[in-house]
Amino acid sequence: MKYSLFTVSVPDMTPEQALSKMKELGYDGVDWRVTDIPDDPEILKEEPSYWRNNLCTIDIETIDKKAEEIKALTDRYGICIHALATYLKCSDSGDRIERCMAAAKAMGCGRIRVNAPSYDGKRTYGELFEEATAGFKQVEELAKKHGVKAAFEMHMRTITPSASAAYRLASQFDPNYIGVIYDTGNVIYEGFEEYKMAFEILGPYLDQIHVKNAKWVKEPVDGKEKYLPTWAPFAEGHADFERCFRALKEVGYDGFITFEDFSSADSSEEKLKSDINYMKRLVETIE
Repeated sequence: MKYSLFTVSVPDMTPEQALSKMKELGYDGVDWRVTDIPDDPEILKEEPSYWRNNLCTIDIETIDKKAEEIKALTDRYGICIHALATYLKCSDSGDRIERCMAAAKAMGCGRIRVNAPSYDGKRTYGELFEEATAGFKQVEELAKKHGVKAAFEMHMRTITPSASAAYRLASQFDPNYIGVIYDTGNVIYEGFEEYKMAFEILGPYLDQIHVKNAKWVKEPVDGKEKYLPTWAPFAEGHADFERCFRALKEVGYDGFITFEDFSSADSSEEKLKSDINYMKRLVETIE
């Protein structure tokens, strides 16, 4: 196995600080968080956070112009750029998607993330599936043009929360250009299928593994107690990593394992160290 970090997980670190610590701890790759950098001065005054003032983010508006600079910085620490993890969707502007693909190619990076449509019940699944099909046809053509892959994530509240749903969409396309990201935490929220069966369903479309953990807890909601999902440290959630990694071994997966830890129990530096140590120990017991 090879290990990467999705930099959304370390919002209080600059890219160089994250790379330095990753090199020290034995990470192989990085999945750069790529999105718009906020220009609201009030947001920039906030404490660093995962989705607002995240310091470990590459600006999507200038990523193509700064591709060589980003590659040089990453190379300096002996880390490979595994993926550009954008928040683009398949129906977004082709220009923005192509900009990221061109940047990925310039960086020697083989993939970017482009996600499927969200599902909130306001539009039917059928409508959204047609939109996704049309969108990913465009994405596939751009991927062929630039020689990179676009992978969409199995994510709750989208039309691809499960392996079965993800396969239905991905199977319309060439697995050399369109892939699926399996996420161990997201499927606790929505879409869990037995690990090995899920990987067998995805087959050649299984492109990446995101690892994080989640659990269901009882909370008061509108005067009633309900079970709700929330993020958890690796050793405390409902994901069964031993069974997951054993299944990955059985289906022959030897790609990257990308850490995306939203639990807030530890500092970024502590999480970087404890997460990779936890996973390496676990994988060693399986191999």
